[in-house]
Amino acid sequence: MAIDRIDWHAESAEKAGFPYENGGTHIGIYLTWIIHNHLEGVDHTEESVEELELVRTRQMTGLDFLIQVCDEKFWEDDLNEEAIQFTQAYYESHDYYKDYDATLVHPKGLTETYAVANTWENYDLMAVVISQKYQQWRNQEK
Repeated sequence: MAIDRIDWHAESAEKAGFPYENGGTHIGIYLTWIIHNHLEGVDHTEESVEELELVRTRQMTGLDFLIQVCDEKFWEDDLNEEAIQFTQAYYESHDYYKDYDATLVHPKGLTETYAVANTWENYDLMAVVISQKYQQWRNQEK
């Protein structure tokens, strides 16, 4: 089963007046962090080498990677074993969503999660938070 998918959020995004793709911005930001930290699954390391490099060099966003490479779906296969465990503890527990809203929605005066723009600036803000949560998780796992 998928961890997350754009189509699970797209209708809500569109009802709020945002494009379909905005339903995947939060997924794309998380996926970018996964790629920047070399936590992607073996399928991608074998089949998506060029696209991974484009994300790492900021020539492609994680949202674009999600759409073009992952068919708009975020699966466990997109992750290595460590990333699966972290994602279960952080993303799937909805702590990620809370941090996303606390970092990118409320401080910017936005009223809707889907209003967050797919920008490198927003990724950079969230990457700090995800990295902190990842380090805390790793420390707990030891």
